[in-house]
Parts: sequence; C-alpha cells; structure tokens
Amino acid sequence: MTFDKVKELIVETLSVDEDKIKMESNLAEDLKIDSLDAVELVMTLEEEFDIKLPDDVLKQLKTVEDVVKCVDQYKA
Repeated sequence: MTFDKVKELIVETLSVDEDKIKMESNLAEDLKIDSLDAVELVMTLEEEFDIKLPDDVLKQLKTVEDVVKCVDQYKA
C-alpha cells in the first residue's frame, strides 16, 4: 500500500516519529515538516516511485493523505 511506503520514507528521510504519521496528519502542524523538508520528501518520492511530480505540487500537499493521493495519481 502506498501509505505504508510513504510513511516509511517520511520516517527515514525526515526522522519523524512513526507513531505520529497518520493519513490525516498535517505535514506542517503535526509532523513539523518545513518547506525544505517537503522538497526533500518530494525528491525522495520521485526517486522511490520512479515518478516526476510537477514543480507546484508542494502547494497541494497539506496532509499525509494528500501525499499518498498524489503519488497514486502520478504512478498510474
């Protein structure tokens, strides 16, 4: 499932506590992911899933669910 892989990548890439990562978790407020972290996460997602995300995708990613949906959309 995409969520499990995204969760794993957030933990590995950004050192976020795994227990805090839920589908509804807000990236900035709940997980304390700043804009630099978000860029790093997007680069990791692109590499891991072999996808290319548009440059403006960061503006759309507010929650972990948004990240999962975005990855699924571009994987298809």
